[in-house]
Amino acid sequence: MCAQAPGALPRKPRLVVAGATGALGNEVLRRLVDVEQFENALVLAREPITAGLRGVTMMRVPDGSPDVWPPAAADLGVILFDPPRLFYDRERALWTPRPEELPEIAQWMRRSGATTLAIVLAHAPGRLPEALKPGLAGLDEQAVAALGFERLLIVRSAQKPPPAAAPGVLAGLAHWMLSIFKYMVPSSEQPVRAAKVAQFVATALKLAPPGIHIAAPETVWHAAQGELQAAVRRWLRL
Repeated sequence: MCAQAPGALPRKPRLVVAGATGALGNEVLRRLVDVEQFENALVLAREPITAGLRGVTMMRVPDGSPDVWPPAAADLGVILFDPPRLFYDRERALWTPRPEELPEIAQWMRRSGATTLAIVLAHAPGRLPEALKPGLAGLDEQAVAALGFERLLIVRSAQKPPPAAAPGVLAGLAHWMLSIFKYMVPSSEQPVRAAKVAQFVATALKLAPPGIHIAAPETVWHAAQGELQAAVRRWLRL
């Protein structure tokens, strides 16, 4: 919550985004800005660049560890791990977090005043850096959780649950024969689009109560297949 002076009009929260790259980063930023729920949105950049969206300000950060950055002014932080598309000049100019920098950038956002943090992995597992393919288990999630955020959301890469083992030889043969026709699959069987994951993130940020909330790959995948807001509510147990 944003502290208000007595009699003052409610102030919208301030957003800061690290890693607004790739299809997912672009979609998340666009969706969050489009709903106009933030006073302003800062996007971290490593080179001078002009923002392409209204309400977005580029914040050039110095070289070196986030530990030495001066604090910004933020209420909510988003860290995305979707690699930049190198044929986009704009994305090459943005600051992209490395997996090992997660605790440092999270700590910087906390110093900047953020009380909510969302950590979002790439929408497709194949887009992840090698260090993130097992998830964030190799990083210090507990250190991030100990920073004192009121709300911490971790959204894994969407992944369809593995099929149940077919009982018996005949059922297994039938399953194999049907798998031959995978090219004739419905849209629900296709990889999850970045726009759906961005919608998941935006909805979760709007609805999540205080606490730590981790969306498993299967949770994100299932949410993208149907009524997304209802799926997010089930995940958050609202």
